[in-house]
Amino acid sequence: MKHTDLTGKHAVVTGAASGIGEAIARCFVEAGANVTLLDVNEVRVQEAASKLGEAAAGVACDITQEDAVRKTFEGFPGVDILVNSAGIAHVGTLLTTAPADFDRLFNVNVRGTYLCMQVAVPKMVEGGGGTILNMASIAATSGLPDRFAYSMTKGAVLSMTLSVARDYIDKKVRCNCISPARVHTPFVDGFVAKNYPGREAEMFEKLGKSQPIGRMGTPDEIALLVLYLCSEASSFVTGCDYPIDGGFFNLR
Repeated sequence: MKHTDLTGKHAVVTGAASGIGEAIARCFVEAGANVTLLDVNEVRVQEAASKLGEAAAGVACDITQEDAVRKTFEGFPGVDILVNSAGIAHVGTLLTTAPADFDRLFNVNVRGTYLCMQVAVPKMVEGGGGTILNMASIAATSGLPDRFAYSMTKGAVLSMTLSVARDYIDKKVRCNCISPARVHTPFVDGFVAKNYPGREAEMFEKLGKSQPIGRMGTPDEIALLVLYLCSEASSFVTGCDYPIDGGFFNLR
């Protein structure tokens, strides 16, 4: 579609070495964008970028480190689109979440998103505008069991999204977030294999049934919503949180 054509745009996608981030980067390249894939894992992000051809570049960057983020973004002549997809998870309640785990999740999911937006927004303003898409979660607004620290970080991502949308609306910078339910990614495969050896099929069925639609989402389905929100097709949309949850909120 013409309205989702990203030709001439430079997009930066964090956490792009695998899973949802990689799917978003691929979707953007297919829509005509030049895409920089960022990830802390240098080997994997370069491998992911190499699959996408000359329109993609893989760059190692620890988004929790201010100097690393600033140095990385200084190398870009401009940023039209920023997708903050990098994130980590944790299983635990208030009483079973150690301070070290709390800090680790905050540093990646909240601080990393903050640092990337802080360096990208001036470039967007200088270029006449831009679009930011942050990765929140159904955990931001729903009481999920055993997800204390993770839910905290995604609530913060949602709040930051609204603040940035409000503060830079007159600078033609749009900022939205999406809230996926469970998505079948390599992380989920690894988690199930590690914690439920020999019961993988049973657990995948259980995880799928937690959404009324009866299955987990796919990274490609998430990427298509991100494409819409980062293209001119959504030019009237800012300050919104879009659920993509297989009916989790409204049909349970």
